[in-house]
Amino acid sequence: MSNITGKSIATLILFVLSIIFVIHDVNFPVKLPRYGKRTIPINLTTAPILAIAILWASQCLGPAQIRDGIVGTEGVKPYNILILFFSLAYMAITLDVTGILQSAAYWVSNRGGASGWRLFTYFYIMLTLLSVLLGNDPVILSGTAFLVYYTHVVEELTDPLPWLISEFAAANTASMVLFVGNPTNVVVCEGFGVNNVAFTAYTILPFLACNLFCFFALAIQYRSSKYIPRRITPTKLDVRSVLLDPVSAWVGSILLGSCLIVIIIVSFFGVDVWKISLPFAVAKFIWDMGWGHYQYLRRRNKVKSMQDSPVLDMSSSMRSDATTRRDTVESSPDTEKTLVDNHPPSPMGLTRLERLHEHFPTFFTALPRLPFALIPFAFSQFILIEALAHQGWIQVFAGWLVRASHREIHPTIWLIGVMGVILCNIAGTNIGATILLTKVVRAAEMPPHSLRAAAISLAVASNIGAVSFTFSASLAGLLWKTILGQKGINIRQFTFAKWNVFPLLSMTTVGLAIVSAEMAVLYHGSDSLE
Repeated sequence: MSNITGKSIATLILFVLSIIFVIHDVNFPVKLPRYGKRTIPINLTTAPILAIAILWASQCLGPAQIRDGIVGTEGVKPYNILILFFSLAYMAITLDVTGILQSAAYWVSNRGGASGWRLFTYFYIMLTLLSVLLGNDPVILSGTAFLVYYTHVVEELTDPLPWLISEFAAANTASMVLFVGNPTNVVVCEGFGVNNVAFTAYTILPFLACNLFCFFALAIQYRSSKYIPRRITPTKLDVRSVLLDPVSAWVGSILLGSCLIVIIIVSFFGVDVWKISLPFAVAKFIWDMGWGHYQYLRRRNKVKSMQDSPVLDMSSSMRSDATTRRDTVESSPDTEKTLVDNHPPSPMGLTRLERLHEHFPTFFTALPRLPFALIPFAFSQFILIEALAHQGWIQVFAGWLVRASHREIHPTIWLIGVMGVILCNIAGTNIGATILLTKVVRAAEMPPHSLRAAAISLAVASNIGAVSFTFSASLAGLLWKTILGQKGINIRQFTFAKWNVFPLLSMTTVGLAIVSAEMAVLYHGSDSLE
């Protein structure tokens, strides 16, 4: 603590304050000349940036720390992480726009039949598998809307909360399998030098244990029939009705699958993965624009040919057919009517954005779903952590870790794992917690086997830590809460925490126990990496 100064304390205080406003945003009313009363939001996007501005003005950090927070240090490259994340997010979200994920949900629902528990189990398995492949955010985007709709139309499902909480837990737990499943995984791989394939090899067993115990915990706390009814009225859903664009669904699936395979292969050669994911995302963008333009011209020419027909008034028949199709689609949540209309609406009265949406529906439907708030937030978190390091706090925290763990494997696993789960709630989402603990562990100068143990423990904690006490424990939690609010379902913070406590404790215990067992087997009597 000898290196801690007044500026160091001020930096830590501002870091904590920014986290408080991330967890609980506020709006300050101000009166501006010529504009009248306005509100200034202090939230996930603005609070870290404001903290950086104050720290810069007070000379607690400088241009070097800002640059390091963007370019990266010690192998952690923020731009790499964000390009990779957005590339994969774009491919996954545009795949969802085709209706394929909702179509899968309809198929699973039909297989569930009249058994409430069988249906609950099938949904849990489906959401888990989809989240392993696509990551948590796309599944939460699609799955949350579907479950709200489904629990509304099935009269026996009077409480949607058990289904929604279970979906959230399954999606976030499954994102630990692939290093591309969560931005925190990429931070761990970059920061600790973990090979991308090795990452999955280390996390697959903790994932299986966490996923299974999470299901048991959910089943125990929702054992009453008022939550999961024993019998429900079977609802036959038309799987094809929500598969809006089968061709794009095939193309998107092939591109995303190929991208993940190539990333795994090149990971053995030390290639930055964003150099692989970005070209695939660009290829998907070109397809979306080209296919959208082709479909638009096809619909327009079809309408024109029918209008020119002297035999009968095809336009009225056309409108009737389009209306029927729209009614079918509107029975489903959040589907995009423009993908299935037989003809584009008249451009008269449409704004430029609406005309673009008609012309390129996939891209302009996916665009607002991309988590753009992650960009300033993630860079701000990296910069604030660099400010803490500049003011000596990372070394202080590293000293505490060394004294508590003695640099031994198993104490390190449990300390980093438990602290990771806690810090997900109080360190500005799981991204902030992962960045902070990565810096601390590296500064502690652990031996190689303890360093690897800390990396895998942090990977597990940063994913299950999203299933936590605050919505802001992850960006997925904030997204989930926003979607539910738009659907008229408001879940209180206390309710969210209450239903997550038991699954979280179960997963933390079994997940870290599996990591300890793995490290005991791998490094028994050895002080070096494989």
